[in-house]
Amino acid sequence: MREFTRRGAVALGLVGLTAFAGIKVKDRVAPLTGGAGTGAAGSEGAPKPSLYESDGFQYYTVVDKDPLITPAEFSLRIGGLVEKSLTFTFADLQQLPRTRLVRDFQCVTGWRVKKVAWEGVLLRELLNAAGMQVSAGALQFTSSDGAYTESLTIEQAMRDDVLVADSLFGKAITPKHGGPVRLFVGAMYGYKSLKWLKEIAGTAEVRPGYWEVRGYDVDAWVGKSNGRSDLPT
Repeated sequence: MREFTRRGAVALGLVGLTAFAGIKVKDRVAPLTGGAGTGAAGSEGAPKPSLYESDGFQYYTVVDKDPLITPAEFSLRIGGLVEKSLTFTFADLQQLPRTRLVRDFQCVTGWRVKKVAWEGVLLRELLNAAGMQVSAGALQFTSSDGAYTESLTIEQAMRDDVLVADSLFGKAITPKHGGPVRLFVGAMYGYKSLKWLKEIAGTAEVRPGYWEVRGYDVDAWVGKSNGRSDLPT
């Protein structure tokens, strides 16, 4: 773990299937099926989305190419409103206390992969190492893909089901799944679990992420947000 100069400052999951602000999700993602899009994904000048499926997961992306980052190249910076800005390498993360979680992975569109095994470091372990300033009320997460950001309040980030994850189903997380390191927020819809995690910054207030500025709930609790009621059974 190395200190670095302080800097200011994750996404599986699609938009919801319910109407939000008068626009239905099927209209937002209509370009995927050849329909007429009315939301951000179909707006003129916006990145063109692509959708594909594999091993039970569905993927939605607005970037041309997924980042390809090896464990040796990986680094995670923690800055912003913290007492001590830090950089963690992949090896650093491997030396910290490990946590394994088995949770259903729930997308806001309704699909679910059951009993997904994640392993990594609790996010709060890293935040405690950096020390959050009193003025910090939230976190902003940045992806290496150059497009996606996400957010959590400090209270949410300290939960025992929020991981900086480097293992999926007992194996290294592949680039397709957001590896080598990604965020996993167990109690929220998949779009909060930012892929290709690059930077975490303490902020005074929540800064809505990529999906939130396009109309999706900032607090994406499974079964309680985006008009859905599909808690795991």
